[in-house]
Amino acid sequence: MPRILITLGDPAGIGPEVIDLALASGDLPAGFEFEVLGDRGAGIPGKPDARSAQSALDALHEAAHRLIHHTADAVVTGPVSKHGLQSLGFPFPGQTEFFADAMGVHDYGMLLTGATLSVGLATIHEPLAKVAGLLTQDRILRIGLLTAAFLTKRGISAPRIAVAGLNPHAGEDGAFGDEESRIIRPAIDQLNSHLPGVFSGPAVPDAIFRDAARGDFDAVIAMYHDQGLIPLKLLDFDTAVNVTLGLPKPRTSPDHGTAFAIAGHHRANPASMIAAIRLACELA
Repeated sequence: MPRILITLGDPAGIGPEVIDLALASGDLPAGFEFEVLGDRGAGIPGKPDARSAQSALDALHEAAHRLIHHTADAVVTGPVSKHGLQSLGFPFPGQTEFFADAMGVHDYGMLLTGATLSVGLATIHEPLAKVAGLLTQDRILRIGLLTAAFLTKRGISAPRIAVAGLNPHAGEDGAFGDEESRIIRPAIDQLNSHLPGVFSGPAVPDAIFRDAARGDFDAVIAMYHDQGLIPLKLLDFDTAVNVTLGLPKPRTSPDHGTAFAIAGHHRANPASMIAAIRLACELA
C-alpha cells in the first residue's frame, strides 16, 4: 500500500492533536499506510523551545530522506514555528523551500486549495516591500504552468485560471503602476502560447476572488502571499491545504500554524489536517 508520512511539526503546538484526531476520524481513505514522524515528548504544549524546534527539524529531514530513497510515497507536514527553526540555523523561509532544496527541484511553487478557492502564488514568503522587484515573467510563467498541471491531475481537463494584477484596479492603464503591462500581461501571453485559452488577466485583484469563488475560474494566480491567502483563509480556513507543486512526490500541509496558545486545550480543529492527508493520498 502507498505509505503517507505525517510529520508532527513542532510538538509544542497543535500538530500532534490534529494528527491524532485526523487519524481517528474515519474520514481518511482506505488502502494507505500512515506513519507519523517526530518526538511527541520533545515539547510541552504551548511552550515551544529549542528542543521542540529540533524535533520538528529532525522530522523534516527524515521525511525528505524517506521520499528521496523511495520508502514513502507522500508527506503531510504538521505546522512548525519558522522562528524556532531559523533559530537553529534553518536557512529557508518555510517548509516549501526546504523540500524543494532537499529534492533538488528549482521549478516549484506554492498553491493552496480549499472547498471554494485554489490559489497559486507568484512570490511566496517575501517582504511586501520586495514583491514588485521580485516579480518577473518567468515567476508567473512557472507558477501558471504548475497550477495548470495540478488542476489537470485532479481531473479538470480544461482549466480556467485567472491571473491577478499587482496594483489597485490592476494598474488602471498605468495610473497606479506599470507591472501589469510590463510584466504580468506578457507573462499571460506566454502562458497562453503554451496552453491556449487557459489564462486570463491581469484581473482586478479586489474582484477576481469573488469571481473565482462563484465558479468562474478554477484557480487564481496571486502576485504575493497575502493577496491570495487572505481571501482563501476567509472562505476556506477549515478545508484549505498547502501543496508544494513541482516535487517528484507530493507534499501537503494543513493551512494553519502551530497555534501555541490553544495547544493542549483540546480546541484544535482537525479539518484542515484531514483535508491535507486526503489530498496527499489522492496525489500519491
